[in-house]
Amino acid sequence: MTNFTISHVEIPTTNPGAAGTFYHDVFGWKVQTNQEHNYTIFEGEDGLRGGFAAPTEPTYQEGKLLIYLTTDNIEATLEAIEAHGGKTVLPKTEIPHVGWWAVFADPAGNHLGIFLPNRK
Repeated sequence: MTNFTISHVEIPTTNPGAAGTFYHDVFGWKVQTNQEHNYTIFEGEDGLRGGFAAPTEPTYQEGKLLIYLTTDNIEATLEAIEAHGGKTVLPKTEIPHVGWWAVFADPAGNHLGIFLPNRK
């Protein structure tokens, strides 16, 4: 059975560089830009990981964080979500060299992501 742990938190921003500087300066988060995906990521000392979603990202919604849960089977997870009243918002999509992701809405309309990392 999958242990649905929080694997990624996405913070929307119109300026990922400035957001990265803010969170680094205030919270000490390690911040870097993944050049292959043009995506600024962060990692806290406690292992919390995430990124800054710019308006060019399909998940960008001003003022709305997106939390991703790790799964070992995106298709089965989406089926279970839909069987229990949720809806797929963005279907399974590949992140080259990283893994797969999708976004769903729970019955109350809250959006969350699911993530399947590449197994190396």
